Amino acid sequence: MGVLNNIFGSKEPKKEKVSYLKWIPLTSIEELTTIKEQSNSEVILIFKHSTRCGISRMVIKQFEALFKEEHQHLKIFYLDLLNYRNVSDEVGYSFQVMHQSPQLLAVKNGVSIYNASHYDITQVDLSRFM
Repeated sequence: MGVLNNIFGSKEPKKEKVSYLKWIPLTSIEELTTIKEQSNSEVILIFKHSTRCGISRMVIKQFEALFKEEHQHLKIFYLDLLNYRNVSDEVGYSFQVMHQSPQLLAVKNGVSIYNASHYDITQVDLSRFM
């Protein structure tokens, strides 16, 4: 029956996948001040994403799959760098990182303590930021 279920589908209801990732939109330069302040008490993550890039699309899906229940309290900001290019430019300037897309930054005490781009993002151990 397993083969037939794979071909025709099972009558059992599909389990919904629980997402522990709660994106916080990053849409203004002023929010960078808040991020820096919050980073004094916890690591803040910023994910820079290009909505027109195939690699960025694949990486964001793989990144979302990295999130487990124990990571649900991580704060992660999502930056659509095509719509908020000025914010993306300021992220690079403020945290002294060269622009990449996609890119993940970890901010602690107002400075970038980690950054990765492209497929390196999918290898990050999120537990190190807790």
